[in-house]
Amino acid sequence: MPIDPGRLAALADRARVEVEEGVVPSCQLAVGYAGQVVAFDVFGQAGPDTRYNVFSCTKPLVASAAWVLMGEGLIDVERPVAHYLPGFEANGKAALTVDHLLLHTAGLAAATLLPPDWDTPASRRAAFAAWPVAHEPGTAYQYHPTSAHWVLAEVVAAAAGADFWDFLQHRVTGPAGLPGRVLGAPEADQGGVAELVATGEPATADELQAAIGVRELPVTEVTEENLLAFNRADVRAVGIPGAGGVMRACDLALFGQVLLHDPDGIWEPAVLADGVGTVRNRLGDPLFHMAANRTRGLIQAGDDGLAFLRGFGSATSPRAVGHNGAGGQISWADPATGLSFAYLTNGLDAHVIRQFRRGMALSTLAAGLTGPA
Repeated sequence: MPIDPGRLAALADRARVEVEEGVVPSCQLAVGYAGQVVAFDVFGQAGPDTRYNVFSCTKPLVASAAWVLMGEGLIDVERPVAHYLPGFEANGKAALTVDHLLLHTAGLAAATLLPPDWDTPASRRAAFAAWPVAHEPGTAYQYHPTSAHWVLAEVVAAAAGADFWDFLQHRVTGPAGLPGRVLGAPEADQGGVAELVATGEPATADELQAAIGVRELPVTEVTEENLLAFNRADVRAVGIPGAGGVMRACDLALFGQVLLHDPDGIWEPAVLADGVGTVRNRLGDPLFHMAANRTRGLIQAGDDGLAFLRGFGSATSPRAVGHNGAGGQISWADPATGLSFAYLTNGLDAHVIRQFRRGMALSTLAAGLTGPA
């Protein structure tokens, strides 16, 4: 079924609105279909080669690197992390498995890794060992902004006997057709990255109450100050596994197509099918009071009528999977329609309700590009 040009124009118009209104300085959107990118638009102070910080849209890339080794029998997700990283078991983490990392049930949500601890494998592992767990692993869902994927990257490196960032490029992003080094690019190779800009005013307590039923949002490491730190070339060069990806919308939409089709056999088929299609975490989300709906690396839209709260708009199929990022970044792929969609911006809109409504509108429009009239 072909892409409807009129609906594609409506999608582009919706993205253009907030650039013209000054809500965000620039944005890109891209649509994938039938194994390729079929639409790529740029608005505002950017061009087709501009790259954006994608924040947590990075997480599926990192998880998919583990999938490669799972298919080769080098990672067993049911094994304790300490099997791969001796010493990790300290402070109550002996039973914490690789699966707990992938499913955000590890109990490490509040843990952070900062310089200079993130500089070397030895310093990273020493920091991990010092982390305590907030609950018994596997018993509760709490979103891990960066900690779980730092550990997961180190597990991949240990299992592969290779530098994680090299492994990701050589075994996942390169074969997937994504240009350059999308995570951990050297400072000399960071030209054309859009500077992040804080915009807007925070939602009021009354607005939050009306929209999501709370008067204040939980305090995490995802602060405006920490997000703006990704403007620094040295921070980008670190390649923070849960948040540091830098790419274009067309690259993310293409990755969505690779997840749907995998033409070059990056992953063992059963492992890929499981990662894209099997929800393994239905524990309650403490903020939105709904099932987490997480696969080993992705969020699934679900059939409970709450897909819009998970970032999928209101028109994707229940089987759609993806992962959004801080600042309003969007990335998903839908096995039912064959569509993939990505939206990226360098505008960090402080008004989270407006940001959420933008994402819902864009995803809903994108999901209907091949639907019936």
